[in-house]
Amino acid sequence: MGNGINKVLPDLYLGNFKDARDKELLAKHNITHILSIHDTAAPILEELKYLCIPAADASKQNLTQFFKDSIIFIHESRLKGKGCLVHCVAGVSRSVTLVVAYIMTVTGRGWVESLAAVRVVRPCAGPNMGFLRQLEDFENLEVAQYREWFKDRYKENHFNDEEEIGALLWQKSQAIMLRVSFSATDVREGFPCCLPEARGAASPLDFISPRPHLQGI
Repeated sequence: MGNGINKVLPDLYLGNFKDARDKELLAKHNITHILSIHDTAAPILEELKYLCIPAADASKQNLTQFFKDSIIFIHESRLKGKGCLVHCVAGVSRSVTLVVAYIMTVTGRGWVESLAAVRVVRPCAGPNMGFLRQLEDFENLEVAQYREWFKDRYKENHFNDEEEIGALLWQKSQAIMLRVSFSATDVREGFPCCLPEARGAASPLDFISPRPHLQGI
């Protein structure tokens, strides 16, 4: 299930259900706040603060209704200098959706870039089709209002989240450019290009797939 705990931003982590019960792991990362989202979400460890959201990993499940409470919980944990772990069962779909919505709100990034940044540190990240559509709708219809609400509530973002996400995307682009370079070398040396998706791309981000689970990744 997933690939263990991963740091997305300072004091913001993604993980799975097992990680959320690992006292030693949580203490190591100074995690005192747990955002738990799955079918039977409930507090587990008495000494931690929880936001528990009962929600299924189903395309018809509405996660947008939980975005604001999740953003508040995550951000106020970070403002206190405390680590926040967001988890579902595998740490792949529901939890990733909430973290992407948070990133979109605290930066100027859209859902594709936000998800691409998350995948740099957590390659297994892959919200289901319904959640991806909700993130797309959130970007098109609501995120501007959320950013204004966030600014009114917190006055400013005390973290360098835009730069942090930009650095993750730069890492992603460098990795892709390296792969393209190797494939170009293969072509010159008579080997078939292993990256057909790179042909015709205007920039490295043009062929980052936001839906890895559809490609069997």
